[in-house]
Amino acid sequence: MSLREAAPAAATKFGALYHRDYRNYFLLALLGMTAESIEHVTSYWVIFESFHSPSLGGFAVISHWVPFLVLSVYTGALADRFDCRRLIQVSQGLLMLVSLAWGALFLSGTLRAWHAAALLMAHGLAGVIASPSIQLIVHDIVGAEHLPSAIRLNAISRYLSMLVGPAVGGGLMLALGPGVALLVNVVLYAPLTLYLFRMPYTGHPSGGGERRPASRLGLADAGRLLAEVRSEPRIIRMIVLAGATSFFVGTAFQAQMPEYAHHHGSEEADVWYSVLFGANAAGAVIGAVVLESVALLQGGVRGAIVCAAIWGAVMAIFPFVHGYAAAVALLVLAGIFNIAFTSMAQAVVQILAPPSLRGRVVGLFNTSMMGLRAGSGLTVGVLGALIGVELSLTLSAVAVVLVALGLLATDLRRPQ
Repeated sequence: MSLREAAPAAATKFGALYHRDYRNYFLLALLGMTAESIEHVTSYWVIFESFHSPSLGGFAVISHWVPFLVLSVYTGALADRFDCRRLIQVSQGLLMLVSLAWGALFLSGTLRAWHAAALLMAHGLAGVIASPSIQLIVHDIVGAEHLPSAIRLNAISRYLSMLVGPAVGGGLMLALGPGVALLVNVVLYAPLTLYLFRMPYTGHPSGGGERRPASRLGLADAGRLLAEVRSEPRIIRMIVLAGATSFFVGTAFQAQMPEYAHHHGSEEADVWYSVLFGANAAGAVIGAVVLESVALLQGGVRGAIVCAAIWGAVMAIFPFVHGYAAAVALLVLAGIFNIAFTSMAQAVVQILAPPSLRGRVVGLFNTSMMGLRAGSGLTVGVLGALIGVELSLTLSAVAVVLVALGLLATDLRRPQ
């Protein structure tokens, strides 16, 4: 398949759900991602309460996302070469061990800063192992026609878990305490792990092209791969856009959410903290449903760039609003535009990538979209320790807007 092959026309609304195996995968993956969200909301609060350090919050983001920066292309090569079901199962097993370790540290009262960084690094390693395999196996299930639909539905699942997770996690913390909550959380990973033993898809459809051996480990391999795909400017623009949004803002504001909640008067892990933490996810779910329902909103390269610029503007305003209502409303709006530009960008990259390189190209995109989130630990977290997390988030979001406007100006000079 040529790199210049156009994306397929919009298909049936929620078309991916017409595939029985995808429906099963969607529900079980939702359960597993809810477990991850419960772990995040619990661990972020305990880290904040234990250390009260924006720098540690920033380092937690860095340690979590560095594996995506270093290993995404390599795990994409593994997804090209091996059964994607087994790679996802390895990831799920590692997540279970991480949740068990969090629970043991919470219960024993032995949590230290280096424990938190190590566990977040292990969580990131689990994520980078699974990410390309998940994208390839979903492509195998639904095919190219319904791939954009599956990407949006995967996003609904991911953000719905981020919406449900804080509520469940907050309730478990209040009822059981953080340690027991994390031990209970382990069982939520099991259903998907077991289902993968019977799912018939491997992530490698017949006729998918010649398999290449696994790439060598390192960022140099990402550079070589980038040289192979640079003839397709749409892929390059989406990689740059994803990298800018991730590096400057990423998910670092979530790690600092206890600080923002405290700014609004929340002194403990109460319902207001959970609502604030889940507002962005609620917006993403709303946005994904709207995109899936209205074909005219399913934009391509320029649509992704415009939505990223709007997202940056909203995130720049968020830190300085007063009152929970305004803060929640802005986070919901940010979630809508976030899911819009990320799903559009991912669909462009995955559809245009040649089959023989798909895992590697997806891995390269993940390096940019997820790996560079480690940088947001510096731009929002570490810088926030110097000038305040409110101002650091605003300045970082303004940088996103400037990059997006530059990409839009470049794209408008060339036919799409």
